[in-house]
Amino acid sequence: MQFQSQSQGNQTQSQAQGNSFSFTDYQTDNFFDEMFTADGQVRSGYEQFKQRVEQLSREDVISRQHAAERALMSMGITFNVYSEGEGTERIMPIDIIPRVIPSEEWNRVERGLIQRIQAINMFIHDVYNDQHILNDNVVPRDLIESSKCFLPACMGLKPPKDIWCHITGTDLIRGEDGAFMVLEDNLRCPSGVSYMLENRELSKQTFPEVLARTGVRPVSDYPTRLLQLLQHIADRPDPTVVVLTPGIYNSAYFEHSYLAQQMGVELVDSRDLVVSGGYVKMRTTKGFQTVDVIYRRIDDTFLDPHVFNPESLIGIPGIFEVYKKGRVALANAPGTGVADDKVIYAYVPRIIKYYLGEEAIIPNVKTYICREEEDCKYVMENIEQLVVKEANEAGGYGMLIGPKATKADHKLFRKKIKENPRNYIAQPTISLSRVPTIVGDHTEGRHVDFRPYILYGDGINVIPGGLTRVALRKGSLVVNSSQGGGGKDTWVLY
Repeated sequence: MQFQSQSQGNQTQSQAQGNSFSFTDYQTDNFFDEMFTADGQVRSGYEQFKQRVEQLSREDVISRQHAAERALMSMGITFNVYSEGEGTERIMPIDIIPRVIPSEEWNRVERGLIQRIQAINMFIHDVYNDQHILNDNVVPRDLIESSKCFLPACMGLKPPKDIWCHITGTDLIRGEDGAFMVLEDNLRCPSGVSYMLENRELSKQTFPEVLARTGVRPVSDYPTRLLQLLQHIADRPDPTVVVLTPGIYNSAYFEHSYLAQQMGVELVDSRDLVVSGGYVKMRTTKGFQTVDVIYRRIDDTFLDPHVFNPESLIGIPGIFEVYKKGRVALANAPGTGVADDKVIYAYVPRIIKYYLGEEAIIPNVKTYICREEEDCKYVMENIEQLVVKEANEAGGYGMLIGPKATKADHKLFRKKIKENPRNYIAQPTISLSRVPTIVGDHTEGRHVDFRPYILYGDGINVIPGGLTRVALRKGSLVVNSSQGGGGKDTWVLY
């Protein structure tokens, strides 16, 4: 599929037709816009893109958008939507107008994420070992012990090289002032990286000349970096690495198979692995083969029915004991989910200060902890203006967006909070930043968030890009693909 051949002569054609693509009528509507300032000036980094796109006809730009959508269909880049029936597949929509992040902004984001992951990793290790932070009451002990993601079986665990969170996807947003804030951390099985990679491939086909001129940092080496990380924690030469999937009905199954294929390793499920002779073995056509590293894409509690959920049909009985003896490496480490708890998230700035003696470079969104009496009172009285989240839900579920909800919804969530305050946090309703997005034959602003990916192996590496998720429904703040969101390529500049 080649887009550039379509564009030859389009500048002359556009001028003749008087139908060139233009951002002249685009409105920022008093939101922070990634491409334009409030007075309509193009922001740093977008100059080359704007100049090139406005040389094209409106028909050409729309044609390129449609071609990108067809490419996604042909690639089979799908996700499953559980709420609409098992196995219901959808294409993750893409918008071809990228999100651009200049180098000076990215440098701060990168430093902030490295700081955050370093402190969170120290926190998880401490929680399951010496518990200094709990003894010093920086994080309340009962908060940890009541977390659904705290696994007592992991007490005393020391993963290879003391690394717990090997792969992280941290969600960032910008508010009205344009400053990045952390919305939440995803440490168990963060998804979406395949969309980051495929969105970049589509950008290369859609705007190859603009990418070359703008100086966009590559993300295509992610599978190589991921494989190097997995090999690093094996600590033995030429280790056997596998990707463990729950199976074809999982919402991110495409990604599991995609990453396994890109790394050149086997994609396995519970039927392919067995514990034998004190090691994890993989069934092959030539017999059993010892597995050294497992990139698991199943939740902690489903990993081993002998230790965690006894009803799990997607885990490997006995694997946890093998792991504790250091005979197989797991990424991410079991127990990591304790830092995924949205209530624990509220304490991360204190966690950073405790372990590193530093203020958080990227601040959290202002968060009200419903287990704390004063915060809970405020939430109950102002729920109509707040976003309320369950501690361990994801994907846009278990959430109330106060200004968009009904009085009945407000009443229901007040009841839920009253019954179990520990399970809820609340945050102000933030007007997420927007990016121009193609709607029909023109552009309109749509709200976005941003999920960069961080790999922790031989050092902490932040991939210079990420998944920009876009709320395709007008006025919506919900960017999750399962809730009607789509994606944009993210261009981080040199």
